[in-house]
Order: sequence, then C-alpha cells, then structure tokens
Amino acid sequence: MAISFKRIATAAAALAFAFGLGAAPVQAAEKKDFKVAWTIYAGWMPWPYAQQAGIVKKWADKYGIAIELVQINDYVESINQYTAGKFDGVVMTNMDTLTIPAAGGVDSTVLIVGDYSNGNDGIVLKKGKSLKDIKGQKVNLVELSVSHYLLARALDSVKMSEKDVKVVNTSDADMVAAASSKDVTALATWNPQLAEILKTPARTLAYDSSKIPGEIMDLTVVNTQTLKDNPNLGKALVGAWFETMAIMSKDDAAGRAARTEMGKLSGTDLAGYDAQLKATFMFYEPKAALAHARSPELVKAMDLVRTFSFDHGLLGEGAKTKDAVGIAFPNGKILGDTKNVKMRFDDAFQQMAAEGKL
Repeated sequence: MAISFKRIATAAAALAFAFGLGAAPVQAAEKKDFKVAWTIYAGWMPWPYAQQAGIVKKWADKYGIAIELVQINDYVESINQYTAGKFDGVVMTNMDTLTIPAAGGVDSTVLIVGDYSNGNDGIVLKKGKSLKDIKGQKVNLVELSVSHYLLARALDSVKMSEKDVKVVNTSDADMVAAASSKDVTALATWNPQLAEILKTPARTLAYDSSKIPGEIMDLTVVNTQTLKDNPNLGKALVGAWFETMAIMSKDDAAGRAARTEMGKLSGTDLAGYDAQLKATFMFYEPKAALAHARSPELVKAMDLVRTFSFDHGLLGEGAKTKDAVGIAFPNGKILGDTKNVKMRFDDAFQQMAAEGKL
C-alpha cells in the first residue's frame, strides 16, 4: 500500500502562514480554468478516478469551464500551495483547514465533507491491554497532527491528559519501523500504517476514531472568493463528486471496477481499498452530506478541534483565544470572531445536488 501523506499539520507550516506568508487573500475574478490539488488517501481517491474516467470533464464542460486535478506528493505542501494561491482548491482535513489557510488569513469554503474517519486512525499499545495502561508511556505520533488530536480525545475519555504521557514526534513514514523497536511501547497513527502495525501479535488497538465519529473529517475546500466569483466551479465539483459516489457505492461490476481503479491509483488493490473504506464513513448520497452539514454535531466537532488547535498554538502567535478565527456554518451559527470568518461550511451546492438541480 502507498503511504498516506495525509494529516501532517506541522507547527512550522501552520505558524508560517499565521505570521503572514501567503496570508493575503487570493485576488479572484471570473475565469474559466481551475486547478485543484489532491493527495493519496482512501476518502480522496474518488477525485483522480473521476478525472481519469472523464466525469470531471463532463461536469466542467456542462458549465463551460475546465478543471484540472493535480496530484501533490506531499500533503502539507499541497495545502501550502493552495494557501499561497497556486491552486483554487485542495483536499485536506477539517483541522488543517482551520490551522493553515484559515489561520493564515485565507478565507476558505468547505465545498464537500466527503467522509469522516471511522476507525482509520488509532492508538496501539505494545505494553498494556487497555487505554488506561498508556499512563506514563511514551507515545510515538506525528506531533500536531490528527493523531495528536486523537490522543488528546482518548486521554480525556479516561480522565487523563497529555501530562500523563510523553509525546514523541515520529514521521508517518517511520511509524511502522518504529513499532518494531523495543523502546517504542505506544503509537498513534492512521491507515495504512495502522493496519500494518496491528498485523503483529500482542499489539492492542486501545482506541480508534470510531469513538469520536465526525471529528476527523476529510474535505474538498475551495477559495471563498474564487467560489463567489465562479459558482460554476462549485456546481461542477459537487456534481462530479456525487456522480462518482453513486458509481463506487454500488456492489455491481461498475462499482467494483471503479473501486479497483481507485485502489490502483493509491497503490493497493480492490480488497485493500475496500478495507480502508470500511473504516471510513463516506457520505455517498447528497442528502446525507446535506444533513451532516446542517447538524449540530458538526458545530460541536469543530469546537473541539478549534480548542485543541488553540491549546497547541496552531492558530498563530497572535491568537489570544480559540475565538481568533471565525468558523461559519449553514444554519447561520458562527464559532469565534464574526469579523474574522475564514472557514465556511457551505450547503448550497449540496442542496442543489440533493434536489437534482445541478
């Protein structure tokens, strides 16, 4: 399986943009050509498949525009390039949307919440059989990533905090090797590394993201001003996404062929890709995605994420409280500074999809 470069929100990347590098809003205007960056992860593989299958072109043609999906090998670099204005859109997690472009001053709209991690992220113990046994141990993880967030939520569930463990910053690329070291007794990571680590006996999955459903979300995000000036971009992307969802969600020849190709594009096969999807709660139908976008659970999840982000310095040096960056929701609710809204969950295009009006 290919290693996922997803979810590595390093402090340097987040703080660099919070200090103003690339923080100037993209000067958008009506245009015809758009670029969206993507990286390998189960929930995002529908995009390269949709491009390869001609689905993206079909929807772009319908609205008289052109959309190019560009693979970037480094996840953080893809977000940095989007934040700097080199891309009109990008795929990233909800936490990284808040802590990199939004905290850096780039107003961004969540066009699609494609899925949330439902077991793709987990905490593994080599020493101990339950989460409480983690007390006093070193925990290897990608610091300030969603693995770090997962650890914080897990510790809270057993009335502990990060003071009860010691975080050891470890690259996602080194996680499987680290698990073989005698000195490493606890790890927090994501698939496919998580699955590989658990193949060895006497390792316990003490906690996983299915315990915090809806909190680690995988998004398709576009520049807010670009979307405002070019609503056809939103229509084409959402239309292409849900056409692809309709194909891949079926257990027929077409669905299996689509998922097989998605697996190949991510370095695995149909069985491997389907296994990753089992731990990924996909919003296959626009009505389900729309309901999630309008749910109070979404607001609660983002409140937890912004609290963690502020506590770990990810909202920038100038952030005095977790309210520094405003987050807007479809129901009119705003978390944080209403005069500094830089992250927006949009439901207009998903509603059009649900009503068959795209």
